Amino acid sequence: MNSRAPLDLPAADDAREWVQDLADRGLARARELVEALRADPPTDALTALRRWDEAQLALSDVAAVGSLYGNVHPDEAVRTTAEDAEQAVVRYSTELSLDPDLYAVFAGLDPAGLDPQAARLLAKTVEDFVRAGVDQDEATRTRLAEIGDRLTALDQEFSRIARDDVRSVRVTPDRLAGLPADWVTDHPADDDGLVTVTTDYPDVIPVRTFAHDRELRRELTTAFLDRGWPDADPVLKEMFALRHELATTVGHADWAAYDAAVKMIGEGPAIPAFIERIAQAAEAPMERDLAVLLARYRRDHPDAERVAQPDASFYEELVRKEELEVDAQQVREYFAFDKVRAGLLDVTGRLFGLVYEPVPDAQTWHADVATYDVLRAGADGGDGEPIGRIHLDLHPRAGKYKHAAQFTLAEGVAGRQLPEGVLVCNFSRGLMEHDDVVTLFHEFGHLLHHVLAGAGEWTRFAGVATEWDFVEAPSQMLEEWAWDPGVLAGFATNAAGEPIPADLVARMRRGDDFGKGYHARIQMFYASVSYWFHVDRPADLTARMRELQAAYSPWPYLEGTHFFAAFGHLGGYSSAYYTYAWSLVIAKDLFSAFDGDDLLGAASLETAARYRDEVLTPGGSADAADLVADFLGRPYTFDAYAAWLAR
Repeated sequence: MNSRAPLDLPAADDAREWVQDLADRGLARARELVEALRADPPTDALTALRRWDEAQLALSDVAAVGSLYGNVHPDEAVRTTAEDAEQAVVRYSTELSLDPDLYAVFAGLDPAGLDPQAARLLAKTVEDFVRAGVDQDEATRTRLAEIGDRLTALDQEFSRIARDDVRSVRVTPDRLAGLPADWVTDHPADDDGLVTVTTDYPDVIPVRTFAHDRELRRELTTAFLDRGWPDADPVLKEMFALRHELATTVGHADWAAYDAAVKMIGEGPAIPAFIERIAQAAEAPMERDLAVLLARYRRDHPDAERVAQPDASFYEELVRKEELEVDAQQVREYFAFDKVRAGLLDVTGRLFGLVYEPVPDAQTWHADVATYDVLRAGADGGDGEPIGRIHLDLHPRAGKYKHAAQFTLAEGVAGRQLPEGVLVCNFSRGLMEHDDVVTLFHEFGHLLHHVLAGAGEWTRFAGVATEWDFVEAPSQMLEEWAWDPGVLAGFATNAAGEPIPADLVARMRRGDDFGKGYHARIQMFYASVSYWFHVDRPADLTARMRELQAAYSPWPYLEGTHFFAAFGHLGGYSSAYYTYAWSLVIAKDLFSAFDGDDLLGAASLETAARYRDEVLTPGGSADAADLVADFLGRPYTFDAYAAWLAR
């Protein structure tokens, strides 16, 4: 593939055959390269690494398309074919990782004379073989291959359950009091005189935030927190058991220890210690804001001891509106989707020296998808060299991934192919909540990281290839630009074209600060679920979830719900959901390097260029801690996060 040629995606009707053909060709190419490597092993380390990397790129191309199309294509048959392709790559990759002869090729190479990048790749490659269990006996290797194959199938099944289980309630229009007028207009009554409200985000978030009808909030929250149940329960239990078996077979105490060994945190037991550190730091801010929230709640429910979970967002909104003078319905008038998308591209283009060129005739998997070529801005202010392509798939539909994430479509490797990435979200087509604007900036941060790190020499280090507990930090830092009054004034305008007032943005920020202590504790509840489900592997997941919710969450358990059954991070993040908080600690420190009073001023733009080149562009070519230290001029600390949490 020419390094300047984006993928030629198929028409919707041809997608199944295209995916299958791509998978067949990619796997055949990888097998050809590996067989040649095995049959005639080069004694020169660099030659061996280049052949291996070419095979890895072929497999990556298939896996990326398989993962994306399996999660976004509107045709179920295409999704199934894509999932099969992804599983075929995982199966073959597992086979390679357990091949003693292939391991011997790399373990026997002399790293002398390799440059630092190639030496790092050789060390990582040997480490991968050992972590896979290549040094075990034949029977054990066979079992490990079986486990790997089954885990891929379980992960896909869990994702499918969470993706496809959309629940709904049907209500009379009078029960929609309090909801934004545009939302009500978009939800007309059917022939029975009822309005259908689903558990997709564009419905559930406004209802939980604005609906006056307490019973409607409870009904929809219950439905939302019960998605995936009971189908996901046996899938998760088998997944946890097999992960534990894999980890202990290759010499680790449990899955969390195995997984942590290649992350910044380093050791499994450090995870609950970190969770406790965040929980303790958040306790005083949590109690402070909970007291305010409960006082407001008791005005309507005098006998309440705690705020009920279905009521939390509604009463948070009341506190922000009545006491902090922030009305979310007023705020959303400034955030029309089309303006927000254009503003996002303008802001990030200025920050990182990029130009986004629309590709209106690009063929994709759905008409909703907007495609842009990404170019580095030229020194003369004109458009420079293309460095990648992005696709924005931002609205919900049946059969589509239900959360927000960046998917790889193609890894970028210098001289071989351009990076292509896809942003998959589920936003309203009209007015957006400001929280959704923040989410869009966050997820776009992953897309930027993928594209900017797509010009290196090795597939292994391309894109978002850093340690997994650093991955969120660049995106969390980019959220700051979605809160800056000067930045927002450039695209956040109401129907009359008036920019959002700076004093309103300041109140919004104060409103966002309200509750951050207990929201940090909620994150630790999720992190504890992801860790202890893997370490304890409880027979009753619901009972263990309830214990952890009581220990960390400010909200009491809502009877009859099983949130973990659609907690998709138990798939990809497995035992490491703590990484969101870990990354946030780093993100707050990274942001301290910018001029917080002028985020698009000369000083901030200069810092952004240096950050782009020193943190984002290297991808996984160095340890994240080293990249951060190079940028900050010192190791990162907990200080900025602690100060933010306490204020």
